[in-house]
Amino acid sequence: MRLLSLYLIGLVFGTGISISGMANPAKVLNFFDLAGTWDPSLAFVMGGAVIVTFIGYRFVLKRPMPVMEARFHLPTSRVIDTRLIGGSAVFGIGWGIAGFCPGGALPALGTGSPAVFIFVGALIAGILLARAISVSRTPRPATV
Repeated sequence: MRLLSLYLIGLVFGTGISISGMANPAKVLNFFDLAGTWDPSLAFVMGGAVIVTFIGYRFVLKRPMPVMEARFHLPTSRVIDTRLIGGSAVFGIGWGIAGFCPGGALPALGTGSPAVFIFVGALIAGILLARAISVSRTPRPATV
């Protein structure tokens, strides 16, 4: 049942990304081109997502626990540190250069475009690099 739910959620998300045009990097890049062919539709898509999420969280978090989990997995840290700022900057720069965000790139894999596969490959490499850096910076307990 859980696998079916995950599939349906992904299908709805991918369909929404495709219908809204956010799987098209040119449409996303036009949002960032304020002096040229600016296209505000990304702001409307993001605004709609924020509104739906805001309302949805109000209903879901009133439940004692999720339907298919033992507990809610919510962020506990409210710290704004260099790791958060740096990660956000890398995300934004990559999005602005490629025209893909990870959410839009995954459904776009179905187009077979080499640019999408290159982006997703770079995304995976970045994730692995960030993990390696995080692991190398984690203090290890002293051995006696």
